Amino acid sequence: MQEKTESIEKLMEDDSISFKIIFMLCFVICFVVALFALVLPLQWRLWLPGSEGEKSIFESVKVGVYSFMSYLT
Repeated sequence: MQEKTESIEKLMEDDSISFKIIFMLCFVICFVVALFALVLPLQWRLWLPGSEGEKSIFESVKVGVYSFMSYLT
């Protein structure tokens, strides 16, 4: 029984690492797009779902990435 618990914990740890990697990649991509659109007079907040009401660029990108990540699972 203990071996089964250890293998489940290992799988969950691997999933956690892969989620963090995917989140960081998506965050960097969305952040670069947001910075590019910020330089140009574009309404970039409409491109990221859920980020329309946020004041900070970091919070807007974070909310947008979390919304995007929910579609992956």
